[in-house]
Amino acid sequence: MTRFFRPFFMLGITVVIGSGAIAAEPPAKLGAEASRAALAPAATNSAAATEQVETKRSSEANLAKGEITFDDLKFDIEKDDPFQRKLLPESIEKLGGRKVKLRGYILPATLFKETDIEQFVLVRDNQECCFGPGAALYDCVIIEMVPGQTTDFVTRPVTVEGKFKVQEYAYPDGKGHFAIFRIDGESVR
Repeated sequence: MTRFFRPFFMLGITVVIGSGAIAAEPPAKLGAEASRAALAPAATNSAAATEQVETKRSSEANLAKGEITFDDLKFDIEKDDPFQRKLLPESIEKLGGRKVKLRGYILPATLFKETDIEQFVLVRDNQECCFGPGAALYDCVIIEMVPGQTTDFVTRPVTVEGKFKVQEYAYPDGKGHFAIFRIDGESVR
């Protein structure tokens, strides 16, 4: 069964989910190149980002319990550089397959409905300014609820619990990524 997100990143990209895969379909009038330029998450230089915003990585005790933050998902990548799996540090790779808890906001632009939501994008904060041009690739996580589980939209922060995966979501033409992380959501609180 194929399901659709509302326009992704609020600029007309439709995200299609089916058979465990997600693909972005840019509107025909924009074309793939224009869509990517408008929407491509731009990586940030972690040294510059650290100067502006305090990094709050999880303690070893919290990591052992599977409690992670978006800061735990940061990695060094220069703006406009293509994502390569080898850029991920061992600390992120070790999260693969583990049950985690991650706190963030449900991105409303990715929803068709407000209740019984089966998939959505979890973002670092509720300011939509961090998405679209200038967004960091590691500031969003695709959430696919496990069969039988759903959630409702709320404007407050939520904690998603489920199995973490590194999964690359490339634009249809294969030139760049719009997401690289996924959680198979077991609960949203």
